[in-house]
Amino acid sequence: MKSIELLGASLLDWLEAVGRAGIFLVQSIFRLPVRFKESVNLLVKQLYSVGVLSLVIIIVSGAFIGMVLSLQGYSILAKFGSEEAVGQLLALSLLRELSPVVTALLFAGRAGSSLTAEIGLMKATEQLSSFEMMGVDPLRRVIAPRFIAGVICLPILSLIFSASGILGGHLVSVEWLGVYDGAFWSSMQQSVYFDTDIMNGLIKALCFSVVVTWIAVYQGYECVPTSEGIGKATTRTVVLGSLAILALDFILTAAMFGDF
Repeated sequence: MKSIELLGASLLDWLEAVGRAGIFLVQSIFRLPVRFKESVNLLVKQLYSVGVLSLVIIIVSGAFIGMVLSLQGYSILAKFGSEEAVGQLLALSLLRELSPVVTALLFAGRAGSSLTAEIGLMKATEQLSSFEMMGVDPLRRVIAPRFIAGVICLPILSLIFSASGILGGHLVSVEWLGVYDGAFWSSMQQSVYFDTDIMNGLIKALCFSVVVTWIAVYQGYECVPTSEGIGKATTRTVVLGSLAILALDFILTAAMFGDF
């Protein structure tokens, strides 16, 4: 009986935490400042912070992953005399799977941890309390712009990752491995479809962006306002965000490409 009680208590605590996080998500979505100019100023600042500052790691990572994919794909396809299809393999791998997943993981590690630490520090230094004392809603002023910016940026970064990966793969395939340039682009053009490949990848990236940014801002807002608490919250953001991305990726892939 004792073990059942403990299990039930743990389940209730978990459901309560999920409920609080869900309410927090809804509030974050609908709490952008009412005044247009103020909304734009806050949003642009966060778009720069979470989006523009993530460009370098996204572009470099995408290029190297594209290069590795081309090397591995060429070595396998060459055994069957189909090395001209390396462009098709590269594009489908990036657009359907690697770009949204790897971009989201990198986003969780760079922008997500930064959001959690920033909001946690504002809580520790009582800036959030100061907003409340001045009659300013911290969800409207602090959380909502960061959440909306994260949701906007990640799908765009995913497309940039794909473009960087394709260019990196083209460099290795054509300039190093000797694949005919026309065949590289032709195989890609014939196999990639906007609705089933590009759009599905963007839908994945959008879902990941909501989940990762939600976790990041929630962990920062609910963290213990100490240096140790902020550190633990930042770690939870990266760990929970990464696990959520991988689990959600399986669900979305099964729904989009599963034959059932």
